[in-house]
Amino acid sequence: MKQIRKWCLTGAGCFLLMSSVWAEPVQVAEPVAAAALGKIASVEGIDEYVLPNGLQVLLAPDASKPTTTVNITYKVGSRMENYGETGMAHLLEHLMFKGTPNLPGKTIVQEFARRGMQFNGSTFYDRTNYHETFNANDESLEWALRMEADRMVNSFIARSDLDSEMTVVRNEMESGENNPGGILWQKMMAAAFQWHSYGKSTIGARSDVENVRIENLQAFYRLYYQPDNAVLVVAGKFDPKATLNAIQRYFGVIARPSRVLQPSYTRDPAQDGAREVTLARVGDSQLVGALYHVPAGPHPDMAALQVLAFILGDEPSGRLHKALVEKKLASSVDVDVLSLHEPGALIAFVGLNKTQSREAARRVLLAQLEGLRQHPITAAELQRAKLALRNNYEQVLRDPAHFGVALSESIATGDWRLFFIERDRVEALTLADVQRVAEHYLLESNRTLGQFIPTEKPQRAVIPDTPDIQATVSAYKGQAALAEGENFDPSPVNIDARTLRSELANGMRIALLPKSTRGQTVKGSMILRLGDEHTLKGKANLSSFTAAMLTRGAGKLTRQQIADKLEALHAQLDISGQNGVVTVAFETRREQLAELLVLMRDVLRNPSFPAAEFEQLRDQTLTAIEEQRKQPESLAGRALARYDNPYPKGDVRYAPTVEEDLAAIKTLRVTELKPFHAAFYGADHAQLALVGDFDAKAVSTQIQQLFGNWQARQPFARIATPFRENKPTELKIEAPEKANAFFTGGLALPVKDDAAEAPALIIANRILGGGSLKSRLADRLRQKEGLSYGVGSYLRLDAYEPSSTLGLYAIYAPGNLERLKLALQEEIGRFVREGVTEQEVAEARSGLIQAAQVGRSQDGNLARTLAVQLFQQRNMAFVQAQEEKLKTVSVEDVNAVIRKYIKPEQLVSVFAGDFAGAGKTTTPAKAD
Repeated sequence: MKQIRKWCLTGAGCFLLMSSVWAEPVQVAEPVAAAALGKIASVEGIDEYVLPNGLQVLLAPDASKPTTTVNITYKVGSRMENYGETGMAHLLEHLMFKGTPNLPGKTIVQEFARRGMQFNGSTFYDRTNYHETFNANDESLEWALRMEADRMVNSFIARSDLDSEMTVVRNEMESGENNPGGILWQKMMAAAFQWHSYGKSTIGARSDVENVRIENLQAFYRLYYQPDNAVLVVAGKFDPKATLNAIQRYFGVIARPSRVLQPSYTRDPAQDGAREVTLARVGDSQLVGALYHVPAGPHPDMAALQVLAFILGDEPSGRLHKALVEKKLASSVDVDVLSLHEPGALIAFVGLNKTQSREAARRVLLAQLEGLRQHPITAAELQRAKLALRNNYEQVLRDPAHFGVALSESIATGDWRLFFIERDRVEALTLADVQRVAEHYLLESNRTLGQFIPTEKPQRAVIPDTPDIQATVSAYKGQAALAEGENFDPSPVNIDARTLRSELANGMRIALLPKSTRGQTVKGSMILRLGDEHTLKGKANLSSFTAAMLTRGAGKLTRQQIADKLEALHAQLDISGQNGVVTVAFETRREQLAELLVLMRDVLRNPSFPAAEFEQLRDQTLTAIEEQRKQPESLAGRALARYDNPYPKGDVRYAPTVEEDLAAIKTLRVTELKPFHAAFYGADHAQLALVGDFDAKAVSTQIQQLFGNWQARQPFARIATPFRENKPTELKIEAPEKANAFFTGGLALPVKDDAAEAPALIIANRILGGGSLKSRLADRLRQKEGLSYGVGSYLRLDAYEPSSTLGLYAIYAPGNLERLKLALQEEIGRFVREGVTEQEVAEARSGLIQAAQVGRSQDGNLARTLAVQLFQQRNMAFVQAQEEKLKTVSVEDVNAVIRKYIKPEQLVSVFAGDFAGAGKTTTPAKAD
């Protein structure tokens, strides 16, 4: 598990100000002038203020990104839930998007859509947070602050909303039940924490969630959703003084509550022996995990534990990877540390295919974890881990939107400054520090794995108390803040004016957009285009494996040496390939760009294709396919791709069965990769785009030297996908013992992306299901009937020929299949029959344009766009023209394309789930 799961509401709402839901009015306080507030602390460009009502305010201005992020973290999570009320914090998170008397839930969602905001809410053990990222402007920021202040104390938390959301939360539970790793993690936590609330999943017990009393939920809300239990973060581009004044206006009128929050005191005693958990469910892959108790996040040992997790779990340098994956005892490994407000856990997982031995993997896993006394940490391992973690901190600090939300985790552990303190502690670590921590916590008696083993001389890992956080952070000043970048205008016109485009003698095309960025970062995208439909026949897996192997050895460099070089260059390099297109995404800083481009040259032009790495990759790929063969999402997606597929086996456009995929990969040989690379790879049909802080003249010269003479032996021709009219059908696929079912549907459209009707189709899709929580499908299936946690539509407009796709999707409980079908049929039918309204068109238009501007403010996304445009022989003027057309689309235009193209009777629908066993888990219909 690369990331411990936090239960969240993907895409959710917000708004306005002080009108109480309760019988007694909310007390208000006199607002305090911003000038009267002094800074409580200032660290590396972040200033902290505290309002008289107790609200902590963190301002992190950065004008280099044209976006603003508002994040509010409430110091309440599943740790605060009482017996019989598990899941309440997460359930409350859902209800916080249902509105206030000032702004009902539908209006909240409409406002998000209209403003093109990226938004979310999530719940974990110690905190719940809500955030919005949007184009930097005073009006949107004012709206977001007003909304967060309003719902802090005025949210409905009503019985009717709880009833409608219940099935959605059940559906979210069911989707989690499909993840064996997530369930195994929950079981291990429950065995390890026998008394503490960390032993209970944040999603909660189904019986608790289904039977929760609305009065209990309202009391929980009134207790914890108060200004003295919250931290408000504003990051990105904004006026600090004006923003602080606005915060005073909206949050300052909320009175400080008279109640006192009591600290939790439950602690598990030192574990007195190894524990075992066994989970038996349908599946094809295997997992072995080991969990150890560790101190709370603020404890100094946490820094050493983070380093230890890297040394053990990194790929490819980690000890577990080398001992298990490289020796073919496992297909994947991962190590994570739960850094929490109170003592948490270090968790290691090993993924196995169905032929690998759990016993052998368990034996090696425990030998590596608990054998560090006999095989101490080395100086090289410590240095590599410290560099990687330092780079991670820098990457977070360079992105205001990421950083504004990432602070929620440090706030949850005790104080926002712990983010910087742990970074400094990592830098100061010695070998002795990491070795001591490893030997103290990674003990058999402190382990939860798969069995209990008596011992005559038990050892105990005594977990130290959480330190005095104020004593730790009060005098902390931090390091020098990163230099800010320029105030860049992400409009298409300005991007075109700033972009330098050229073509090398061999045909490679280049787009360079130099600009000043925070931390002097530069992001790039390079796309190689290989072969044609004839030369690539029968080579789909060979093509993808060749691309995946590029960073696993090049020239005289091993995979580990390549990884070490990337860390030393503060760089990221991701390469993937499919159907003759190889995509390279990279990131570094100005001073390391030249070295990174040289490394990219070596990786792309001189791969060594080590046999051992090939076998690892093949094993991992086979295991991943096996893992997905019984998952409803995978079954439905593959069935949709295969239905009425006109291409013969071997064609790169052909959709193989699982068995065909497995058989083809098993017969693949490493000796095939080098000849394929030599014949197909070259830069003569490549595109490269850079966005960020660099010297354009020097980069142009270097790219010419590195790639200007590189040509492929095999010719390239784009592989077309001509339009084919749907042959409507309905497919139903059984997925035994899967609590969550999946629907997907497709409709072929004879439309190209530059067609006159394309803008109207884009708006139509946004209204139908492309607008996150605010859409026709979401309103019906989620908001009204509570059938689906995730439902929507998407539109893929082809840039090369009139052959596009409108897609639909939804997750749901298998027992709700017929209700889902009926709701889809009725809602799509009404959409076609009645059309859309002026208001819907206006809101969709506004949301699309603002969301596009947010997307262009992300340098990596912009680099990818510029690279693709080079191949399409377009520039940002095309984007500008499309946006101008969006502004003129009328409701009549949208209704015309709906009637012309959206034909429900032509839909191909696929339903996958445990329908045979649905009677055991059917979700009851909601009472009227």
